[in-house]
Amino acid sequence: MALSVEKSASGREFKVKDLSQADFGRLEIELAEVEMPGLMACRAEFGPSQPFKGAKITGSLHMTIQTAVLIETLTALGAEVRWCSCNIFSTQDHAAAAIARDSASVFAWKGETLQEYWWCTEKALDWGPGGGPDLIVDDGGDATLLIHEGVKAEEIYEKTGKLPDPASTDNAEFQIVLTIIRDGLKADPKKYHKMKERLVGVSEETTTGVKRLYQMQENGTLLFPAINVNDSVTKSKFDNLYGCRHSLPDGLMRATDVMIALMEGLQVLTLEDVLSDADIFVTTTGNKDIIMVDHMKKMKNNAIVCNIGHFDNEIDMLGLETYPGVKRITIKPQTDRWVFPETNSGIIVLAEGRLMNLGCATGHPSFVMSCSFTNQVIAQLELWKEKSTGKYEKKVYVLPKHLDEKVAALHLGKLGAKLTRLTKEQADYISVSADGPYKPLHYRY
Repeated sequence: MALSVEKSASGREFKVKDLSQADFGRLEIELAEVEMPGLMACRAEFGPSQPFKGAKITGSLHMTIQTAVLIETLTALGAEVRWCSCNIFSTQDHAAAAIARDSASVFAWKGETLQEYWWCTEKALDWGPGGGPDLIVDDGGDATLLIHEGVKAEEIYEKTGKLPDPASTDNAEFQIVLTIIRDGLKADPKKYHKMKERLVGVSEETTTGVKRLYQMQENGTLLFPAINVNDSVTKSKFDNLYGCRHSLPDGLMRATDVMIALMEGLQVLTLEDVLSDADIFVTTTGNKDIIMVDHMKKMKNNAIVCNIGHFDNEIDMLGLETYPGVKRITIKPQTDRWVFPETNSGIIVLAEGRLMNLGCATGHPSFVMSCSFTNQVIAQLELWKEKSTGKYEKKVYVLPKHLDEKVAALHLGKLGAKLTRLTKEQADYISVSADGPYKPLHYRY
């Protein structure tokens, strides 16, 4: 794979599909800014003091128009930024072009191969000999994973001289990760240790990445503090209200969820109950092995199969791709019909089992992403502000309640809301501060 970094007129590194799309991207970014009041309020409130001056931030998050507004909010607050996408299909190329030309280093394009994807991730983390980023904005945990696996491999190499062996795993994607780390060890055996030492922390966007972080915390391998942005009320509530589903964490549906669904007149059935009848199957769990190739064989002709969970392992794409005699017909990019030899009928799979809302469409509306990304900015500010105080250990934290409420407050003006401020007597009467937070720590929705 021969990929080379390009440089913008101002000297920033980048790799995008087509820099000539930058003007188109800029027009869409300006439209999105109007619908992202939280981020624009962050610029107005924090921009003059430049709180991120001197901070190097790496982002691994879908490179969309809305993400462009997030990136330029971070740079407006003083940060230097390097960015890659967290999905091979989710980049909007005109957004990547505008950012690469105007404000930050970007390594992303729609339709990356897995090798290209991990090359982009490595480049986003590469800040030169100084050691890497100070902060990471992550979505799914791939940037965090690369650093942790790199540190682990460097420790083994230092003790035993043994290099990572890509053949030690059957997972094709992890083979690529080990290859990148192995090749990097030869050039700099302390590359990822230098990143670890410099890193102040990570703010994580989504369920899958959060699960990874909690697992590392539990087994004592988490290398730096992490803020779980996914479970902020101002993110999770809006994602669920405006997304295409209500989240079912870990693939489980609570008895209360079942009761509510039944009371609303909905059927609650197992996958096996509906295989031969349903027209559209959407996985939403954030778990693995939900729809397997044996399920797909039993579906009606031209049933649509797609995923709105985070990763690509909810749908058994490997089983489908390696099924003897199966035929793949590409109808258009990210839309494939798979025909089974026994029946000469097939199913239609969207975005190769990856996030179809970003692979085949443009994701959430700008206002929804404003809520999510304002959480990211506030979390990054919190980590950077507290970097020398010891407030955040090598653990996973949710955004403090007063900051969660701050995110909501930053959106109220755009929505036309006006709030009466509590008097001291009123605040004392209900045992809260007049400045908030106004709900107890255990309150979620």
